[in-house]
Amino acid sequence: MSLNPLKDELNRLEYYASKLLTGQDIGGVEKSYADLKESYQISILAQRRFFPDRNLTHTFLYYDPETRVSLDGKVRIITLELEKSAMCIDKPVYEMSNEELWAAYFQYLTNEAKREKIKEIIAREEGIAMATNAMCQITSNFEEYSRLTTELKNQLDWQAGMVGAKREGLAEGRKEGRAEGILEIARKMKSAGRPLSEIEEFTGLSAQTIEQL
Repeated sequence: MSLNPLKDELNRLEYYASKLLTGQDIGGVEKSYADLKESYQISILAQRRFFPDRNLTHTFLYYDPETRVSLDGKVRIITLELEKSAMCIDKPVYEMSNEELWAAYFQYLTNEAKREKIKEIIAREEGIAMATNAMCQITSNFEEYSRLTTELKNQLDWQAGMVGAKREGLAEGRKEGRAEGILEIARKMKSAGRPLSEIEEFTGLSAQTIEQL
């Protein structure tokens, strides 16, 4: 569940989907690639819309975008966008689709104003009722797994943020460096007595900027 999605959240989803596949043990003389199990990365996305349509869910898999031929691979990335649940939260529960029930449940679970609506949803959808019960009875083993997974994700998310900031800083530095370099060239051309029109054409600077150097 991505409550605070990154700028490159979709790359993050693909990374963890790949880990689900490559993390399977197919070593040994009795195993092959055919023993790989299907891997599903189910991502609940919050805070903003990721895809421009009105669909709450999407399922992504490998295919040839030109011919639309599928690789028929084992990796699926399934997304549920919580922000879009605002389109359905005011519908009567009996009119809501399964996708809408789940999206509303996750988005408004802790919303006091929607408490009665969430109770209705839990009572209507067996899967959501089971999920609610499971959350109340979570085991210590899963807590440890969740803790370790969260630590890994936090580390990688922090790392991704730092790398992104560094790259943006370098890009800005290069931009500023180029600008200063152009100004220095203009100064030298002006000192050498080159015509204003020639300096403009060569550097791309305005006449006003050149005259102020």
